[in-house]
Amino acid sequence: MSTPDDLHLPDTALQGLGTRPFGVYVHVPFCATRCGYCDFNTYTAGELGSGAAPEDWLDGLRRELDLAAQRLGTPPAADTVFVGGGTPSLLGPDGLAAVLDAVRQSFGLAADAEVTTESNPESTSPALFAGIRDAGYTRVSLGMQSVAPHVLRVLDRTHTPGRPVEAAAEARGAGFDHVNLDLIYGTPGERTEDLQASLDAVLEAGVDHVSAYALIVEDGTALARRVRKGEIPMPDDDVLAADYELLDAMLEKAGLRWYEVSNWAASDEARCRHNLGYWLGGDWWGAGPGAHSHVGGVRWWNVKHPARYTATLTEGALPVGGQETLTPEDRHLERVMLELRLAEGLPLDALDDGGAREARRAAADGLLSTRDLDGGRAVLTDRGRLLADAVVRRLVT
Repeated sequence: MSTPDDLHLPDTALQGLGTRPFGVYVHVPFCATRCGYCDFNTYTAGELGSGAAPEDWLDGLRRELDLAAQRLGTPPAADTVFVGGGTPSLLGPDGLAAVLDAVRQSFGLAADAEVTTESNPESTSPALFAGIRDAGYTRVSLGMQSVAPHVLRVLDRTHTPGRPVEAAAEARGAGFDHVNLDLIYGTPGERTEDLQASLDAVLEAGVDHVSAYALIVEDGTALARRVRKGEIPMPDDDVLAADYELLDAMLEKAGLRWYEVSNWAASDEARCRHNLGYWLGGDWWGAGPGAHSHVGGVRWWNVKHPARYTATLTEGALPVGGQETLTPEDRHLERVMLELRLAEGLPLDALDDGGAREARRAAADGLLSTRDLDGGRAVLTDRGRLLADAVVRRLVT
């Protein structure tokens, strides 16, 4: 385990910096309440007490970004910025503007930079959207999860069922062309008609991007404790598969096409460029408590607690909690695992001989497209998307 500020970036990692996509991720660790399924590095005001105010976090963020730019030498301007969490919208328009100003001052922004913030619908308003649009944000991602009240209760979500659609309309009214809604499917007690109603609401909102994730019961969460006690069942794999097929069919019919297993977009321009940078092996600096970074095959992560994060930066050190240098085998596995999830798939020549043989067997099993394989790419079929992790294991074994 590394100690704070012993980040080592060899020249080999810095070579090519700027020739690959370069993004900045900012982690906002604050939430009004804790959702039962969430295992992200987030804290409510009661959990933090007076030891880590948002103002202290913002000061720390500015220090980290300045140190990051120094550590990278001559850093490229950020192609993308993604402010996530947590609940970034709790910062309000002035706080979010200050975050983007800090990135702009330390790194600069590319002329066509994509700048996204996540938002909880309940902490948004027309004034917030207008303010962050003026500040330079180009994209908004809203947590919706479901419109069914009983599903939201299982997830411990606090927003009212209709608020995400209203928030999406407000964002579009403020001038945002690119708005995403997040869904979670497979929650115990969710019926087919509940998912259909959620999808109908998504389509009514007129957004150009949808992310939909199967519910995962993470260890240490309130949801996991309820499952362990037998209060609610584990998500059912067959139900998850049927739900995925339903949402894919409805989104496809409405003109939103999958470009990554869990993401659909109305056009190439609507795709999330920041996430594509992750999936295509780009570089990014992750700033904030617990944020992860990657540059040229070196990965590191920050200390988790906001108080320790800010204290370390006050001392003039980067708040590095640990790091690793990816081996060629690691990088190969990650490339296959991530690129195979994309609609364009993976170049066949990225696989070794054994992997290429397995790709042909997977195509014979209906998991990879035979036509695309003949054209030199491994592309998941509809059935293959349901079994993507298993296909990856076959191609790298």
